[in-house]
Amino acid sequence: MSSKPRILEVRTQILKKNDELARALRQRFDEAGVYVVSLVSSPGSGKTQLLRQTLIELAKQFRVAVLVGDLRTDNDAKRLAEAGVPVRQIETGTMCHLEADMVERHLDQWNLSELDFLFIENVGNLVCPATYDLGEHLRLVLVSTTEGEDKPLKYPTIFNTADIAVVTKMDLAEAVEFDADKLRRSVQDVRPGMEMIELSAKSGQGMAAWISRLIAGREAAVSSAG
Repeated sequence: MSSKPRILEVRTQILKKNDELARALRQRFDEAGVYVVSLVSSPGSGKTQLLRQTLIELAKQFRVAVLVGDLRTDNDAKRLAEAGVPVRQIETGTMCHLEADMVERHLDQWNLSELDFLFIENVGNLVCPATYDLGEHLRLVLVSTTEGEDKPLKYPTIFNTADIAVVTKMDLAEAVEFDADKLRRSVQDVRPGMEMIELSAKSGQGMAAWISRLIAGREAAVSSAG
C-alpha cells in the first residue's frame, strides 16, 4: 500500500494546527496593538541588511522588536541587535522554515502591548515558508537584482502567499544589467496586481517610501482592529 495518503493526511493536520495557532496569534497581536511583518527570501537577497536599516529608521519614533529564524548561528541576530532594538533568535535545527508555534514560544517575557512593530525574519528559503502562516499582518517576499528576473516564475507559491514583492539591491541594478520590466512582468504573470517596491538599503534609494508604507500599514491595521 502506498504511503502517500498517510503522508498527505499528516501534512494536512500539521498545516491545520499551524493555521489555528496563527489565527490566535494574529488576534493576540491585534489586541496588543502591535503590527507584525514577516520577511521571506532566498539566502543572499539582502534581507538582513534591509531589516537592519528599517529597524534603525523606525526605532526613531516607534517601539520595535525582531524574531530571527535560522538553522544555526545567531549571526543575523547580532547584526540586527546593532540597531538598538530587542532581538531574539529562533534556531530551527533541520527545519527550513518557521512555524507559528515557534513564534509563540519566543514571545515569552515580551509585553506585546509595549511594541508598535514586530518583525519576523524567516529562514532563507523560498519554498518551505510559503504555506506556513505566522500570524503576521504583512508578508514580504524579497528578490534581489542579482538573483534573476524569473524568480517569481520559479517560486510562484511564495509570491501568491505574500502581500508585497520587495526588489532589493537596486544600487547594483546597472552593474548586473537588471531588467526591471522583465521582473515586473514575471511578478504580474504569477500574481496580477501585486504591489512591488524597489529599494536599496545600501544607497538609501526607496527607503523613505518604504518606511512610509510600513507606517501606513500599521495605522490601517490598528484602526481596523480597534
